[in-house]
Order: sequence, then structure tokens, then C-alpha cells
Amino acid sequence: MTTPSRRDLANAIRFLAIDAVQAANSGHPGMPMGMADIAEVLWNDYLQHNPGNPHWANRDRFVLSNGHGSMLHYALLHLTGYDLPLEELKNFRQLGSKTAGHPENHMTPGVETTTGPLGQGFANAVGFALAEKLMAQRFNRPGLAVVDHRTWVFMGDGCLMEGISHEAASLAGTWGLNKLVAFWDDNNISIDGQVQGWFTDDTPARFEAYGWTVVRNVDGHDPVEIKMAIDTALGSADKPVLICCRTTIGFGSPAKAGKESSHGSPLGKDEVAATRAALHWEHAPFETPQAIADSWNALSAGRNRETRWGHAFEAYAAQYPDLADELTRRMSGELPAGFAGVADAYIARLQAEGPVVASRKASQMAIEAFAPHLPELVGGSADLAHSNLTRWKGSKSVASSDPDANYVYYGVREFAMTAISNGLALHGGFVPYDATFLVFSDYARNAVRMSALMGARAIHVYTHDSIGLGEDGPTHQPVEHLASLRYIPHNDVWRPCDAVESAVAWRAAIERAEGPSCLVFSRQNLPHQARGDAQVAAIQRGGYVLKDSVGSPEYILIATGSEVALAMQAAEQLGDGARVVSMPSTSVFDRQDAVYRDAVLPKACRKRIAIEAGVRDFWRKYVGLDGAVIGIDTYGASAPAEKLYPHFGITVDAAVAAARAL
Repeated sequence: MTTPSRRDLANAIRFLAIDAVQAANSGHPGMPMGMADIAEVLWNDYLQHNPGNPHWANRDRFVLSNGHGSMLHYALLHLTGYDLPLEELKNFRQLGSKTAGHPENHMTPGVETTTGPLGQGFANAVGFALAEKLMAQRFNRPGLAVVDHRTWVFMGDGCLMEGISHEAASLAGTWGLNKLVAFWDDNNISIDGQVQGWFTDDTPARFEAYGWTVVRNVDGHDPVEIKMAIDTALGSADKPVLICCRTTIGFGSPAKAGKESSHGSPLGKDEVAATRAALHWEHAPFETPQAIADSWNALSAGRNRETRWGHAFEAYAAQYPDLADELTRRMSGELPAGFAGVADAYIARLQAEGPVVASRKASQMAIEAFAPHLPELVGGSADLAHSNLTRWKGSKSVASSDPDANYVYYGVREFAMTAISNGLALHGGFVPYDATFLVFSDYARNAVRMSALMGARAIHVYTHDSIGLGEDGPTHQPVEHLASLRYIPHNDVWRPCDAVESAVAWRAAIERAEGPSCLVFSRQNLPHQARGDAQVAAIQRGGYVLKDSVGSPEYILIATGSEVALAMQAAEQLGDGARVVSMPSTSVFDRQDAVYRDAVLPKACRKRIAIEAGVRDFWRKYVGLDGAVIGIDTYGASAPAEKLYPHFGITVDAAVAAARAL
């Protein structure tokens, strides 16, 4: 074979995608066929990566927001030399393979973020680009740009229809993320057909209004035009860039090109053969000619890129050893060596002093105590900083060029906020937190789910956690939200009862490297609870005995948050036979060994009462059908908090009566 042309190289992507989808009898061939030419130019001429080390700190981040076209990504990873052998492509969409239906960051080497829910990959990419900007401000020095990489994102019409794309694009423009380049796959097709009936936005004008540089009308099948567009993007000094690529979905298919029939179904045996003929691909399924494979292989070039950067980093370390050590530590995900001691001392002081504050205030106090020792902590709120209490005295806006910028004013954008936090976490170098009212976690829930699915080290802060917020009424009073968040696998939910538990929750969330945490706080003041040292230590186990019975318990009262104080009062009335269990995190408690769980909730005691200002059914797993739950299974009402609790039957008397009725 003569030297492969760019079309030959792109066709290698196309046919790996076609053949994998056909073998699986499932998948989306149209997008990989349509975007193959763009991907070929980007990955062969511009992408800064090392297939031999997918975790190289200064690599470019590539995000496939239109994740249904996952075979495009898998073909690229395989061809360039990542640990994704051909057998994995042949097992596309099969159980146990590294080639899932949508890209999974925890499964496939080289996949930066899990994508598929449209628009979220784009928002993650904004988080990646923000992370690069902040790390560069903090660590780069004149002539020594050790943090210098780009974020490239592919997205389709569906991503742009999703509301999250508007939220994230607006923020990216406001922040001037010039190292973010997005390619819009403008093929006019979605699953239901031609998009003119439901997607008529002037997308280029929309992004220009957001403060982006827009490169219009690029022929997505012409490598010369694609290169010119990318070169324009590289010249943008202060704006993110949208490259509008006109493409044909299912490019090369005689019968299905430009049609929705190529979107989400295999081409079919006959059409695969016809496409091979049309594109002059005279090779067997999954066969890539050696000359084409050699042209794609980027292992040597990747090693050279990382080696050159390594030499630059050595020069940097020689001149700025402390900064080099700090950058290495942050990108490794290790917390500062002294953090545990700081946390221990602060928690002990709180227990001794016993402040009576709202847990949202206790949350702010914990941030004030921990943040000075955690430069990787970057946080923000969805236009509720004064209510969520997420700012601290060292907060500096990320919209600035301050090297210590660490606070994000997200505006009213809960969904994008959460997805951007995921991007910050996945980039490395940061422990992000975001915040809104608990009731508005609904807007963000799918991004919270993605946090958990991906194992992103993100902290989601939710305040105004119950009917206790009062006068704002049922639109703002969460009822089902705690249970909903707890039902997300691999998601730790904390609802602390006082300042001490709040600090422990923050510590646990910061130290949890393998996944997200939701920290849920009250608007109203909460009384301090007396504890011994062993009880303070047990908080981190998610549930513990706060007040014990004399002898074996006759009653066990289980409560969280503001209702722990209510449980303590009820226990006083029930007498020496009552045990109170504070359970700030059911998810953490459930991970404890059986011996500990049985010690806290002995099976012999069946008179169990759970108390929480939320839906009751969740608590049946702890109290059984023979126990009682004091909660709320309807919506709240607008009134002062002190009137709402009696109105909905969440009272000491109700708890006592329920216990005595068992």
C-alpha cells in the first residue's frame, strides 16, 4: 500500500465502528462515520497525549459528549496505541468488555469522563478547561508553563438541545476558557429524523452571544478546512471556540447516509458491503492494513511528548521545588500530610465548645477551618452563597486571574454546576464542592448520579433540608429528596445533627477519594449533643449510639439531622429503656461490618422508631414492618418552622406515642 491518505486513515475509524456495531447487532454507526474526518485531523495533528500513559498530567482532555457514538472513541484509542486491543472492539457492548455502549471513564483506558446523557460531557469539558485555567494560574511561571493543555469536545445536535448546554456554554464564555474547543457535529439528524421540526436555533449566534469565538460553515469531511478551523481555535487568546462542522451522518453509506436510519442501528450486512465498495475499503471486518495502522500508532510520539514535558518539569522543579512538590501532590489526589491532625483538633474543639448553630452555619465553619489547609478545595453555589454559606474568608472568584482563585459563582445553573464539578474532580488537582437548596437537587440529580457512576471526588452541598425552612412553602421544602439521593448507588449522603457531626461529614467527604458525597444541612439552629470521645470517633461510621439505655434497649429511636434533638427528648420521656441512634449517613453505616451494625441496632430489639422530616418508606429497612416511622408523606406548607412540625405530626409526643403503641 502506498502512503495512506487522510481519507484512508479516517476510513479505518469508520469501518472499525461499522464492523463493531454490526457484530454486536447494536449501537450507533452514523456519528462515527460522520465525524471520522474531524477526529483524524484532531488526533493525528493536534492532540497532546501519550497512549502509553493515559494519566499523564499535562495531556489534553478529549471528551465525546455525544457518547452514543462511542465506537469513534474506541477506534481512536485502539488505533493510536492505548490498551484497548482489537478483541475488545470485537466484543463491543458485550458483558465484561472495555467497550461499553457509552464511554465509561472507570472502564476504558483513555476515556476521561463517562458520557451518554447528552450535554453532560460538554459541561464536564467546561470543568476540565476551568481546572486547567486555575492550575496554570497557580503553578506556571515565566518561561515554565508546566500546566498547558487543551480540552477538546465533540458534541451533536442532541447535546445542544439539552438545557445544560446553555448553562455550561454561558459560563465558559464568562470565564474566557480559551483552551476549550468544541466541535459541533452539524448533521441535522437526530433519532426522530430531520431536526428542522424541533431544532431551529441559530447556534453560531447563540455561542457568539455567550462570548465564544465561532468558526462557521466548516466542511467536516475536508481535512484542509478542518485544519484551518483548528488553527483559528488555537489563536483564540481569551475565548472558548466553537467549530461548526457540516457533516453527513453515516458518511459513505449509499442507502443510509444523511438519514436517521444510520443513527442508532447497524447498517445491515448488505449495506456494510455496499459501504465498503463505495469507500473502496477492500479489507475484511476488523482488518486495518499495516500501513494505516502504522500511520495511526502514537506510542512513540506520545512518549516523546511526555519526555519533553518531563524535562521541562525537571527545570521547573529545580527552580521552584516547593511548587513542583505541591503540583505533584495535588495531581496525585493525596491530601496534605497535616490535614488529618487539623480535622481531629477542630472536631475535638467543637465537641468541647458545643456551639448551637444551624448546620448550614456549621458547614461554613468547617470550610473556614479546613480550607486554609486544602488549596485544592474549590467551591461555589448556584446563586445562593448567602443562604448556602459556602463562601469563606479566603474565597476568590475563578473569574479573576488570581493564582489562588477558588470560588465559583455559578448563577442559577444547578445542573451545569454539578456537571462542571464532576469535570473539576476528574481533571485532577481539585476537590470541588457545589451548593444549592436540597429541593433543587432535582435539577442536578442526573449529574449527581454521574458523580457516583464515575467515582468523581465531588462534594454536593444542600441546605434548607426540610419543612424546617418554613415560610417559602412546599415548592422549597424537600420531602422525597433525601431518600432519592440515598438510593443512588455509591453516593454517600450525610445529614448531620449538630456542628460536630457537620465537621465530621465535611472531613469524610474530603477524604473520600473514590466517589461523591452529598452534605445536607438545616436552615434552623440545632442543639449541640453531648458525646464522649468514643462517640465522636464513631460518627465517621455513619451511625452510632448517641444515648444508650440502661441494660438492653426496649426502644431504639433512629434519627438524623434536626430530628435527633427530637429523638433525644422522646427518649427522656420513654425512660431508661430507650436508646437513641444518630445516623447522619445511612450509606456509610450500611458499609460497616455486621458486628458493628448489630451492636448499634441489635436484632433483639424490635420496638424501633425512625424520625426524619422526609418520606417514611425509606426507613422501613431499619425499623421493619413492625416498627414505626415519624415523617412526612405529603408536601409541606408555608408557615414558620415551629408551626409546621406540629402540624405534620413530627413531634416528641408523636414519637413517644408511636413507641408505646409498639
